[in-house]
Parts: sequence; C-alpha cells; structure tokens
Amino acid sequence: MIMMNKTQLAKMLPAVVAVLGGGVILVWFFAGHGMELKERVPGMDRSGAEAGGGVAVVKWEGKLIKGDGVPANLNGVWPGFRGPKGDNICTDPTPLAKSWPEGGPKALWKIPVGEGYAAAAIWKGRVFVMDYDTAAKADALRCLSLADGKEIWRYTYPVKIKRNHGMSRTIPTVTEKCVVAIGPKCHVICVNTETGELRWKLDLVREFSTEVPPWYAGQCPLVDGDRVILGTGGDALVIAVDLMTGKLLWKSPNPRRWQMTHSSLTPVEFKGRRMYVYCASGGVAGVSATDGAILWSTPDWKITMANIPAPLYIGDGRIFLCGGYNAGSMMIQLRETGGKFAVETLFRLKPTVFGATQQTPILYQNHIIGVRPDGQLTCLDLNGKPVWTSGAASKFGSGPFLIAQGMIYLVNDHCVLTLGEVSAAGFKQLAQAKVLSGVDSWGPLALADGRLIVRDMTEMVCLDVMGK
Repeated sequence: MIMMNKTQLAKMLPAVVAVLGGGVILVWFFAGHGMELKERVPGMDRSGAEAGGGVAVVKWEGKLIKGDGVPANLNGVWPGFRGPKGDNICTDPTPLAKSWPEGGPKALWKIPVGEGYAAAAIWKGRVFVMDYDTAAKADALRCLSLADGKEIWRYTYPVKIKRNHGMSRTIPTVTEKCVVAIGPKCHVICVNTETGELRWKLDLVREFSTEVPPWYAGQCPLVDGDRVILGTGGDALVIAVDLMTGKLLWKSPNPRRWQMTHSSLTPVEFKGRRMYVYCASGGVAGVSATDGAILWSTPDWKITMANIPAPLYIGDGRIFLCGGYNAGSMMIQLRETGGKFAVETLFRLKPTVFGATQQTPILYQNHIIGVRPDGQLTCLDLNGKPVWTSGAASKFGSGPFLIAQGMIYLVNDHCVLTLGEVSAAGFKQLAQAKVLSGVDSWGPLALADGRLIVRDMTEMVCLDVMGK
C-alpha cells in the first residue's frame, strides 16, 4: 500500500471528486432516471429556438392526401419566385384588361390559408402553395385547381410551429416532373408534380447545421436545370442536390460560418462562368455552378435584422443589392483577371433614395423599378440616379408587384390592388380596387392565363384580369 502525505492528498482530491461525480451521473442517467439513449432525429440537436423554438420534426410521418379538385385546362406557367425567367415580368400572351369594373376584377375563387406570406406558383392549370395546417400542426404543400381553387392533393408532415408574425413564407418551384418546397423550419421536400408523391426530403438543420432564420425560412428554392440550389449556411454556404433524387452534388465551404437569410439565390453568367449569388448573414458571395467553389465574397453588404430581397443581376458583372432596416442599396461590379474575381462598389444609396424592405426590384427597360421604404414606387437609372417616383400620394407599403404588357400590378399592405402603366418615362395609375379584407398582403404575386393570384395574412384569391 502506497502512503501519501496531506499535501499529496489535497492535490488529488479534486480529481477523485470529479471521477466519483461522473460515476454518479452515469448511474443516474442509465438506471435511476429511467432514460435510454435515442437515435438522433431531425431537429433534436438544433431546434431553431430563435424562430419560435421547439423540435422541428421528431419523426418523419409525411403523407399524401388526395382531394377532388381537377386541374384547369390551361397551359400558362408562373413556376416559382419571380416567374418563368426570374425577373418578375410576365410574358404570357393572354390579353390583359387596362381597366376594371366598379368593385375591381372578378374573384374566380378564394380560399383560407395558414397565417403567413407563402405565395403561389402556377403550372399548367395547377396552383401550388407551401401552407401550414394549424389544426394538424403540419406543413402542407398544397396543389389546387386554377379553375376553382379546389384541392387536388396535399403532401403534409408534422412540424410544431409557433405564430411568429406568420408562419409559412416561401414559394415552391415547379417543373414538369417535380415540385420543390421549403418549410418554415428548413425542411425541403420534392414531390411529383402531378401526383404529389414524395421523391426526396432534406432536413437542413440536421444535415447542414443550418440555423432557422428569425421569423422562419423565407428563401425560395432555385431549380437550375437538373439540380436544386439552396443557401444553407452552417456547414456549407450553398449546396447543390440532384433534382430527381436529392443526392448531394457539391457543397460550398463556409469558413466564416455565415448563416441562412430570407434572401433567395440569383444565377449569374459572367466572363464565361456561371455562378450563384447569395446574400448570407455576413455578406454576399458568388459560388461556382460547377463545383460550389467560392469565386468571390464581400462583407460590405449585410443586414443584421432581416436580409430579404434577392440580388438583382443587371448584366456585365453588375449586381444591385437592396434591403430594409436602414440598409439602403448598392451596386457592385465584378472584375475578372486571370480567372480570379474581385468585387468593386460602384455606388451606394441611402434608404431615402432607394432601399427595399421585402420585395426585390425589377430590371425593366434598363432601369431599376421598385418600392422604397417610404412606400413610393421608384425608378432609378443604372447609375443609381432617381428618374421618377410615384409621389407621396401614391404609396404601396411592403406589398408585392410584377410587370406585364407594359403595366404594373401593385398590392399595398391592406390588400388594395393598383394597376398602372409603367416605363422608364413614368407611372400612370389606371385602376384600383380592394381585393381582400385582411392585412399584411406581402406574398409575391403570380400571373398566368390572365389569372392573378393575391394573398393576405389568412386568405388567397384568384382574380380574372383578362382583357375583353
């Protein structure tokens, strides 16, 4: 037996106590407390507490529910965020009315929707919306008939979400074979366009350490050919997965641990390179479409509160960035030398000149058209100089807008729809009507086959805006 003096005992006492304490904890955990180790499941490790807390999905129990709706016999498409070309301009040839009867355009159908701003996509007589079913406590990707709003099918899975200034706020992306959608807690699903049957699913929180943004996910999935591009943040800045299988094709490095924002990605072609531009939490970056390599990045553009508008590609390496919360806007210029890219700031504007709290502006007739924070519709030239504004008497709040056939449709915060002629020369109001009775009508518009889909916090309406 080894004998120790008091000094040696005093030195060893903390270690002995730690070992004994650890043993007691282990005994309590495995025996006395009656608990057992469980398989790690989606959402258990990172719950997104900053966006309402709670476990995202404990066990995947997705199911397909068929309805009695029938697709309309129509061929127009508005397949996702900002329309067919991602520019928020409708080129559908269906003639559009330049005036409305008293009371506004006819409502073809109206349905209740879960609280939020999740807007519609249209594909050949079908309407798709990523909704939240409060009673069932479940996300619900719904497919509706464009003819009457009746549900054709819904794919749903359980997820607990607390009200946090709305819940769902993304737009699905639709192709001939697939619909891709992002839920509030960053669950991504892909289903068959016609049948609603699940093709694949991803839990970005569990699989890529994504942090659910404040007020939940607002990014809309980008489908580029045969792949889906997602700004995840966390373990990867951006990822690409196969559209049909969900298999990971590449992921970008993320050395500064930038996180997901509400902003969607923008594809850009410059100097023979295709890239995806993403406004993440700590700055903006361009990643290679080939392998996800970061081609360039800058921390000079970031919004700490909520980064929402997508980057607007002007052409020739120029990218217009804008935001709310006193961020204003700026134009950056990409430069390429010997295969390496650099970023230069061309100009920066105060929010009183131009900013955008929620809606991405439109590049139209070589001008930038959007609604600035004081609610005025504003037109800038490509050097950032204001060309015209709608004036203090015509304010549109944070609502959406799109351009079609030389006209602009705008919705204000209180569901008043305005129709006007718009060009680089100016804006002229043609008609106006209140089309819903709620508030916060901020979900982006969708237009196809002369049908305009508008939503507020709790209802969605399909309006007949066809010309005679």
